Amino acid sequence: MKKRKWYSLIDKVYSLPNLLESWYEVKANKGRGGVDKESIEEFEGNLNQNLKELHRLLKEKRYTPSPVRQVLIPKSNSEDLRPLGIPTIRDRVIQQAIKRIIEPIFEAKFKEVSYGYRPKRGTREAIQKCNEYIDSGYRWVVDADIKSFFDTVNHKLMMKALNEEIADGTLLDLIEKFLKSGVRKDGRIDATYEGVPQGGVISPLLANIYLHYFDGVMHERGYRLVRYCDDFVIFTKFGRKAERALEVTKQILEEKLLLKLHPQKTRIVHANYDGFEFLGCLFKSGYIRPKDKSIESFKDKVRHITRRQQPKSLDMIIERLNPVVRGWGNYFRYGNVKTLYQRLDEWTRMRLRSFLEKKRAVTHQNKRISNWRLKSQGLVLLQELLPIPFPVMGQLKRKAVYGKTVRTV
Repeated sequence: MKKRKWYSLIDKVYSLPNLLESWYEVKANKGRGGVDKESIEEFEGNLNQNLKELHRLLKEKRYTPSPVRQVLIPKSNSEDLRPLGIPTIRDRVIQQAIKRIIEPIFEAKFKEVSYGYRPKRGTREAIQKCNEYIDSGYRWVVDADIKSFFDTVNHKLMMKALNEEIADGTLLDLIEKFLKSGVRKDGRIDATYEGVPQGGVISPLLANIYLHYFDGVMHERGYRLVRYCDDFVIFTKFGRKAERALEVTKQILEEKLLLKLHPQKTRIVHANYDGFEFLGCLFKSGYIRPKDKSIESFKDKVRHITRRQQPKSLDMIIERLNPVVRGWGNYFRYGNVKTLYQRLDEWTRMRLRSFLEKKRAVTHQNKRISNWRLKSQGLVLLQELLPIPFPVMGQLKRKAVYGKTVRTV
């Protein structure tokens, strides 16, 4: 039976109600302007006319995306920088409009192994699934890293993957224009012959579409895969099975999807003895906690906000501090973090007391500000964010492990 495809989608993309809803979502996500330097506020100042113009240009097939503006931001796990492509506000609205129409189509096809940038799924569910596998005896882990994934996505294969479900040529042409719109850096515009710009509204969805073939093959072969965008781990019960899983992974990614595994960052480990890092967490010996670099990153943010050389009140400092505490605390709260959160709360209070001591020149007799005082001024504590935790790996029974347990590619 011939596979059903989706036709006549572009008119749904450029409908004014869809463009308006897309605008609201872009506005809510905030962000800086692209190469045209137009801000969200400027676009909103002439909103009706701007949306009507986008509607007309798309309907007439005359819309041309702008190059993305490249900025370099630090990588989370190293001192290196990674490029981020910032689209214009207009391009963001259109990408969001496309995403709103095609995401449900591909969501119906995506596998359960994929957790990143999907509705009603996320890091918590991915970490839970890792727990389940380890607790069920799948403790040999392929800890993999795709080298420069977003920069090396093959455009021809990307369009082929989209065409598996979409038969609207106008919409496919528009998406391809976004892929090939170029990047502005150092005052020049470079053509883009491969890759999906990190920073684009539609980029995470395109990444999931591109890797859907990989998900399907691994699922069909019975491997316990947990993937969050381009970051993934595979769980097996035996070391030899993990080696085979790595061979299959390399074959699919390199031969079918033209991607490369990072040789220094891809390895086979045992969850009890070696541990592994995934989604900012360290999994080892039956416990989950934030990895050391995640903890240090949190402390760096608190240090910056509570530095003593600034003329701000305690209320203002706490107002800036609370979103950092909430964001970091909510992300890691489902691990084994009760003791860690207690220590970090005390450390944060110490930073605030140090700030007050410097600012007010408090005497030795009354320099200690009570915990109650800080709490009464609205300080959010990490401990307050702890839920009733789900079971975290239990008391894992260690099994004998023979030979070397850490293996790199």
